[in-house]
Amino acid sequence: MQEDKFKKELTYIKNDKYKENAKILINLLPDYFFKVAASSTGKYHPSFALGEGGLLRHTKVAVRIAYELLSDSSIGSAFTDDEKDLMIISIIMHDGLKHGLKEEKYTKFEHPLLMADFIKENSAALTLTKNETDFIKDVIATHMGPWNTNPYSDITLPTPKNKYQKFVHMCDYLASRKFLDITFKNDDIES
Repeated sequence: MQEDKFKKELTYIKNDKYKENAKILINLLPDYFFKVAASSTGKYHPSFALGEGGLLRHTKVAVRIAYELLSDSSIGSAFTDDEKDLMIISIIMHDGLKHGLKEEKYTKFEHPLLMADFIKENSAALTLTKNETDFIKDVIATHMGPWNTNPYSDITLPTPKNKYQKFVHMCDYLASRKFLDITFKNDDIES
């Protein structure tokens, strides 16, 4: 089960219903997600996110950043426990289709929209309400922040507007900063 790759991160989700839905979504991810690098060119992510399993490690760092920030009452008090859980799920899933529905060599620019559609298409397998599903879709769709255009694409990605979208973008952004030096052991962050 692919959910085992996120064993630690799933403990950050308090609501059991949300935790079960996160497991379902993780197990729907394509196999390549757990193998590819976070950046197909190596240009946009720190060394821990490169090479085999880099995308998984990048995702774990983004989730850990979210967890740490949400655990700080000066930041976390702006969100309910359910909102925190839904944002954690969203961060786990945000790059789930980074190389497309079927693995392509390079990052698909529209991967946030592909993932949002994937969540919607698989909503029948979930026990989430429409509002909960829409929450996840909306924060995933905007996670690229200001990097919402590409000279090789006619698509313009939506940008973060509300505090949830901005928070998820911030966690993804911070996890991609090259100055980060995070060590891993067996694809888990060493504390």
